[in-house]
Amino acid sequence: MAPAAVGLLAAALVTVGSAVGADRAPAGAEPSAAAQTATAHSGTGGRHWVNIWTAMPQLTEPGNMPPAPFTQENLVLDDTTLRQTVRVATGGDDGIRLRFSNAFGGAALPITAVSVARPLGGRAGTDAVEPGSTVPVTFSGRESISVPVGAQVVSDPIDLRVAAGTDLSVSVYLRDGQASGAITSHPGSRTTSYLLAGDHTGDEALPGATPVDHWYFLSGVEALSGRGTSATAVLGDSLTDGRGSTTNGNDRWPDQLQDRLLSGRATRDVAVLNQAAGGNRVLDDGLGPNALARLDRDVLATSGVTRLIVFEGVNDIGTAAATEEAQRRVTDDLITAYDQIVERAHAQGIEVYGATLLPFGNNAGYDDPAGLREEARLAVNDWIRHSGRFDAVIDFDRAVRDPAHPERLLPDVHDGDWLHLTPEGYGLLAAAVPDRLFR
Repeated sequence: MAPAAVGLLAAALVTVGSAVGADRAPAGAEPSAAAQTATAHSGTGGRHWVNIWTAMPQLTEPGNMPPAPFTQENLVLDDTTLRQTVRVATGGDDGIRLRFSNAFGGAALPITAVSVARPLGGRAGTDAVEPGSTVPVTFSGRESISVPVGAQVVSDPIDLRVAAGTDLSVSVYLRDGQASGAITSHPGSRTTSYLLAGDHTGDEALPGATPVDHWYFLSGVEALSGRGTSATAVLGDSLTDGRGSTTNGNDRWPDQLQDRLLSGRATRDVAVLNQAAGGNRVLDDGLGPNALARLDRDVLATSGVTRLIVFEGVNDIGTAAATEEAQRRVTDDLITAYDQIVERAHAQGIEVYGATLLPFGNNAGYDDPAGLREEARLAVNDWIRHSGRFDAVIDFDRAVRDPAHPERLLPDVHDGDWLHLTPEGYGLLAAAVPDRLFR
């Protein structure tokens, strides 16, 4: 790490303001052991479901659809197994369950079979699983389920112990495929998934499978957790989704923050949930619905969330016209939007932490010859720091800006475009978030 970066990290400011169901099996079906555990704990012991992994659902762009032959005209993943790995935050000793989303599908999503397992060697992005670790997944006691357009489904509790900070392999088989050219995914997975014709949900390896660096359909993993376990959602864009991070490396800033929290005795029961997407905006739809529109789905309705970090707005400033009127308007509208997010989250008992926006000077896409976009960013950051509306302020700007040119990032922490960060740069963001916010 450069000496300037170390000094800035030490000086990163954080100001703290005033803090403000059981699944039912069909008649006659014998509940699984995990289902019985969930039922036993639902009324005693304070156990509750907490999301331990999430991916923001969005409409899949043409360039991120599964490759041929897995995508045909208005038919996707016909007679195909999809195997994908995800890294969970906190663990699950008493059962986990999965969530699948068809939020943007143009037709029902016909899930024929699902299994979970531990990836071979505990590695992200592998097509192989540990022998003997595969467990079938059911939905209200059934192996198959059809997810209606715009809906999501949650699985029955699954008898599989998952340790904190480890990877989970999820295999999904679609016998008939989804009969639509529109499907739900999270393209910015930074994790490799695998596609193979036929039903291979019970296979230990998928030789000859086609690798794709996207997640499809899977939107959440929950764990039945103790009363002290909670989740912190992060509402963000590509800087949180991890552009510039390492594929299969899990080194986005929320990942690095999670690793640190797991190492602390007072913070190891906090799950950090990445609810971000590249190109996302606060005010207008971009890649995925705008932050105001998706707040209910991605934060308020996410199990176990007690804290929210808001780190989004650069794309709003950068895509607004570089005129005084347009930048004045986007500044005012962003401030109003943040105020609305705080109000709505506080109504659900969720604390909200505001993160300052990073500089993007020298970025070719968000050219700023008159400095009007920089003026808007500074005005927004001033409000985040001093309005008192947030329960805490995380000063990401101060952690990575160049002190000699504060409108730009430190030259050794970005990935070449003066906007997105390297894994080391994301480490500076993670280090700027204090543990005390999670105790």
